[in-house]
Order: sequence, then structure tokens, then C-alpha cells
Amino acid sequence: MPLTPPTPCAALSGLLTGLLILSTGAGAYAADSHVQTSDLYVATNGSDSNAGTLSAPLKTIQRAVDLAQPATTIQIRGGTYAPTTNIQLVKNGAYGRPITLRSYGGERVVIDGENMPYTPGAAGSSIPRAQRGAVHIEGDYWRLIGLEIIHGPYGVYASDTNGNVFDRLATRDNYESGFQLQGASSNNQILNLDSYGNHDPRKNGESADGLAIKEGSGAGNVVRGARLWNNSDDGLDFWKFDGTPILVEDSLAWGNGFNRWNLTDYQGDGNGFKMGGNGVAADHTVHNSMAWGNSAGGFIDNNNPGKMKIDHCTAWRNGKTGFDFSRSSSTLTKNLAMANSGDVSLGTKSTGSGNSWDIGGTWAPASTDAGTVTGPRAADGSIPSSAFLRPGSGADVGAWS
Repeated sequence: MPLTPPTPCAALSGLLTGLLILSTGAGAYAADSHVQTSDLYVATNGSDSNAGTLSAPLKTIQRAVDLAQPATTIQIRGGTYAPTTNIQLVKNGAYGRPITLRSYGGERVVIDGENMPYTPGAAGSSIPRAQRGAVHIEGDYWRLIGLEIIHGPYGVYASDTNGNVFDRLATRDNYESGFQLQGASSNNQILNLDSYGNHDPRKNGESADGLAIKEGSGAGNVVRGARLWNNSDDGLDFWKFDGTPILVEDSLAWGNGFNRWNLTDYQGDGNGFKMGGNGVAADHTVHNSMAWGNSAGGFIDNNNPGKMKIDHCTAWRNGKTGFDFSRSSSTLTKNLAMANSGDVSLGTKSTGSGNSWDIGGTWAPASTDAGTVTGPRAADGSIPSSAFLRPGSGADVGAWS
């Protein structure tokens, strides 16, 4: 994706696909163009003693996972799956022959972790590693496509895992972060994630982010097209992800850090994009992204002293500073800050050019109606084009949606 913007009417570029949840009514079981001869099928009315074919599907996702080999595609029919233990993806696919776990034909597949342990965990408790996540992945070369994951002890928990693609997932209302990637994890792509309503009673809201890539290291990780909203802690959190840059593009974070669950002694932080922490240096990049209406900052370094690049981003009406890179050596270019508690704090080392605060004057958005970008994704999965938070002057500053 080029770092110079297209014409103002262009949609968020770089989005590959989006979360599109279709009904499971008449006609929803149409043939799937991704069906292969190596497919296994799962359906709520299946049996684990079946062969796993379309006409004789398996009943549980875990049984299909246990049978899968590199290049297997597991096709999950529509419905709600509510296992009492989490789904464990601990075997490996292979480079060029991943194991794929996907919804079949656009049918709505919900994995509901409410019956699993630690949903929620007791206040002050810890969750054993193996039980983290309604979907728990430690294998390499997987593709997860078009799944809705709810009410788990984390939604997706990925650790020491490489070469995966997570595409068009929705992780909502989980009892920890909606999606967490940690450990030695490289070359993972998180595409078009919708993660919202995640909260953690066991830590008074302080730990549940929409997307957390934290406490680890690894090269080549990419976040593209994420929408992260109404989580108890932060929208995106890169806490202590060591040394290796992460690329974030075309992503949105809003409404994070408010106590929507009446949690006791609420501790949620409420930043849109938290770029690290604890003095760990990493040179992350954020491009063409927006943060608005968060209880704390829009985009913050959080004491990541690295050389980050923040380009064509917009912060609007956040409760604290829109762009706070006062403890890093970052470069900020062509960003737009409007109506935050404080628009910018760069300290002595961060620099930039072409930002709204460099240009000066009064800035007002062309539109404050977020309904298009927060509503249904387009038929191709992209976030629909909108004038939301574009500068009313038409200047080449801030994100375009």
C-alpha cells in the first residue's frame, strides 16, 4: 500500500476482505468455491463417528482438527458450537499447505466459550496457559476464516505461532482480550478483525483489549483492516512486544476504556492504539488509521522508546492526548488531531511534518457521522468509503475512510 493517499473519494486501501456475516436462511448453503477434495465438514447435527463428508459431517470442530493434515480445509456449517473445553490448534500445517478452518459458504458460525472454565475467572485469578482462548493456537501455518468467537477465556489466544492468516474473524464479549498474539510469533497476518465488547472481571477491566500483540517478539506481523471498539482496556495494545516492528494499516479504534459492565474498582486504560510499553523499543508503523471517542489517548507510545512511524492517522475527541509520543523518537507525518483533551505531545525526540499542528489554523471534519465506517462492511468485506473525519478543507492530512 503506498504511503501517499489516493484521491479523497477512495476507500480504505490495503483491505483484503472484511467481516461479512450472512444469514443462514434459504439458499445460504450454496456451493463454496473453496471446497477441495481434502475437505472435512462439521455440522451441529453431525456425528464424530461420521466420515466428515458434506453428507456425513462430523459434530465437533476439535474432532476435525485432530483428523486434519497439511492442506486440509475444515468447512464448518452454520450454527452455534458450544464446547466445554477450548479448541486446540497445536499441530502444524506446512508452508504452502496450511490447515484451513473456515465457515462454509458464508454461513454464520459462532464458537461460544461460555461453558469453558474461566468464563469469567474469579477476581485476581490467573488462567492456565492451555485454557486461554475459546480457540487456542500454538501450531504454525493455519488459516482461520469467517468465524465469530464469543464468551471465551480470551477469544483467540495465539502463542509461539508462525505463518498464520486470521481473516474476517469477529471476537466479541470475551472474558479477556478478543484476540491475543504473544511469545515467539512471526509472519502472522490479522486481516479485517472486528473485536468488541471484550472485558475481564478478574482484573477489573485492566487487561481485555480488542487486539493485543504483547509480551513476545517476531518479525513480519501485520494488522490490516481491524475495527476495535468498546473493549474494557485498549483497542490495540503492543505491550512489551520486543524489538520487531509490526505494521498496522487501515484500522479503527473507538469507545474503548469505559466501564460498560459495572465492574468493581474499574481499571481499564482506554487508549485507541497503545504502541508498546515498559521501556521496550520497537519501531512499529501505523498508517491510515483512526482513533476517536476513547477514554484516554488516541495513539500513544506508552514508553516505547523506539522509532515509530505514524502516518496519515486521525485522532478525534479522545479523553486524553490525541498523539502522545513524548517518550519515543518517532516520526509523525500528515496526521490530523481534532478536539482531543490535548492534541499532541512529542517530547524532545519525536519529530514530524505536515501534521495539522504543524500547519496550524482551525480544523473541522467534513462529517462526524461514523455510521458508515462502523456499520456493515461492503460486499467485498472492505470498510465502506465515507467522509467521516476527513478534513473539511480537503487537505491531505489524516486518514481517509
